[in-house]
Amino acid sequence: MKEYYHRRAAEYDETSYRAAEAEEVAELAQLRDVIGALPLSRTLDVACGTAFLTRFLHGEIVGLDQSEEMLRLARKRMPRARFVRGDAIPLPFPDDSFERVFTSNFYGHLEPPLRRRFLAEARRVAPELVVVDCAWAPGRVPEGLEERTLRDGSRWAIHKCYFTPDVLLGELGGGDLLFHGPTFVAVRTSWS
Repeated sequence: MKEYYHRRAAEYDETSYRAAEAEEVAELAQLRDVIGALPLSRTLDVACGTAFLTRFLHGEIVGLDQSEEMLRLARKRMPRARFVRGDAIPLPFPDDSFERVFTSNFYGHLEPPLRRRFLAEARRVAPELVVVDCAWAPGRVPEGLEERTLRDGSRWAIHKCYFTPDVLLGELGGGDLLFHGPTFVAVRTSWS
């Protein structure tokens, strides 16, 4: 998976946040507004990628990603933020280092045992978690392997889970629905 994201960095924004239709453009604008409305906090963005959504967070921001190429692009986008190369499980930070963990388009790539481990890590470093991921739609397989082809022609089998708000909130142990559109769902939970 690390090599996949390293190779995908240059095309990540275009393929993860493409907005070809007017409805998709409006959905991304609404999602941006929801993220931008989160209270100012010391936030860790896990698997921040190119910082496409990270840039809308307010406060002291630390972005974490395992791909140096993704981080290179993130640093260009947000030169004042701090970015760290590392893995999400375990998180390379002490207990209670942040006020919020934020993650987008990461949680749904984890298989269930890794999702549980990630939640334990998020709980360890912050009292609040915000997850943005892909919304389930009728006719879509909720979870399984998907084949992805990059511009360089390489093919990859990637685990992907699509969430309804209820399923995602259930996995997190409850919380608040922040956003639900045709493409994305965003929820917040707290453990304090």
